[in-house]
Amino acid sequence: MTKHGAVVVPEDAVVAAAAVGWMEKHPSALGKFEALAAAAKGKRIVVFLDYDGTLSPIVEDPDRAVMTDEMRDAVRGVAARFPTAIVSGRCRDKVLSFVGLEELYYAGSHGMDIQGPTNAAASKGGEEEEESVLCQPAREFLPMIGEAYAALVEKVEGVIPGAKVENNKFCLSVHFRRVDERRWGAVADQVRAVLRGYPRLRLTQGRKVLEVRPAIKWDKGEALRFLLSALGFSAAGDGEDDGDDDDAFPIYIGDDRTDEDAFRVLRARGHGAGILVSRFPKDTCASFSLRDPGEVKDFLRKLVTCAAA
Repeated sequence: MTKHGAVVVPEDAVVAAAAVGWMEKHPSALGKFEALAAAAKGKRIVVFLDYDGTLSPIVEDPDRAVMTDEMRDAVRGVAARFPTAIVSGRCRDKVLSFVGLEELYYAGSHGMDIQGPTNAAASKGGEEEEESVLCQPAREFLPMIGEAYAALVEKVEGVIPGAKVENNKFCLSVHFRRVDERRWGAVADQVRAVLRGYPRLRLTQGRKVLEVRPAIKWDKGEALRFLLSALGFSAAGDGEDDGDDDDAFPIYIGDDRTDEDAFRVLRARGHGAGILVSRFPKDTCASFSLRDPGEVKDFLRKLVTCAAA
């Protein structure tokens, strides 16, 4: 059709064309699995996984973000063959309780609380658990975060219906998924008002969640660097020479804005694969995509099959 002599393209066609273009730049990690496996040949694969939206679906109540037994089996199979870490904004202990696999590395609070593989006895507390804690760069912020948590519970959760403040130990998450859309701005305003009293805490946003974190140079990308170094690989991407950079092939799978920090590290590094979990085109530094946790499970199973071949 035309309008004033110009061709008018239907909106659906424009959206479809944009989606096709996006998929060309960020192809399915399942569809390109053989190419990805070829790039990893001769290297040691290291797997990094976000939790919410990656291993479990996004749900209204964050306390009900439970992964399926099938997904747990897929993660267990990967961890039996490759070093595997869960990198989440959640509290490390909570993610461990959701996943239930002691043989993994867990980087909670956006990587500010990193623990190595442990065992059932260690997970109950004691010296073994303390020895398995590898990195806590924001430990000095704990009293401040506790104060901010109490203030946010009073000023946000206690005032705005549907708002929920989650204490993730080294960071706080203010969930507004269940808040009336007309009050989303009020949630943000209240959070900012509380944080005026805590200038050493910073505010970022995820998927219907506001994240309160210590204002230090640490994020999921830094956690990825740290874990690679702890495993004996180069954490580079910045020209540092602290190991054989060619030995590792990191694969990072995540769905949120906070995962972009890790995708950027992989892109700068020049080795490995960042995989964004999304049904819709998004600005991302990831090289590949998967549509949902179901496809993540299929991808992990393919990794296991490939390793067994």
